[in-house]
Amino acid sequence: MRRVLWCIAIVAMLLSIILFFITRGLYFDNQRLQANQSVLLDSVHLYRTRYGESAASVEALTLEVGELRKYRAQDAERIRSLGIRLRRVESYAKSVVESSSTHALPLRDSIIVHDTVRIATYDDRWTQLLAVLLKDSLHISIESIDTLHQVVHRVPRRFIFIRYGTKAIRQEIVSSNPHTRLVYAEYIELGRKRR
Repeated sequence: MRRVLWCIAIVAMLLSIILFFITRGLYFDNQRLQANQSVLLDSVHLYRTRYGESAASVEALTLEVGELRKYRAQDAERIRSLGIRLRRVESYAKSVVESSSTHALPLRDSIIVHDTVRIATYDDRWTQLLAVLLKDSLHISIESIDTLHQVVHRVPRRFIFIRYGTKAIRQEIVSSNPHTRLVYAEYIELGRKRR
């Protein structure tokens, strides 16, 4: 009888440990989904820094690889087109940038024709240009739109054909505007605090 009670106690203890880890995993997954829900309901906070620079603030959306494949298939395909495996991706960011400026340029040494306005326009998918030639000045308005796709991924160590561990963390940035030239990029990763 004692042996049966001991077996029942051991089985009950093993089941309680297994259930503990299952409920713990479900709890953390539920916390992640609640955080994602609040992120999706929140909007991007656009503001200017005290130096007048344009800035945006948005909370991170936490997705698993399967969710990225299912709900963000276009982004997953873009990552694969860079030659990066999805399981090695640390983070992915996308930013849309619009630049616009208007200038009035005085004209010199030209013949002034009264009551004549000349207009020149240029428009493609990324850039819009409007130039208006008045009597003695040229007014130019330029708008440019760009989307930056940023992927942070792990570069594995290699031994012959075997890939293992992490050699480096690398960031890839792709601009969708063919007129844009990327000048500088920097990625800083802070160590994670243990909780």
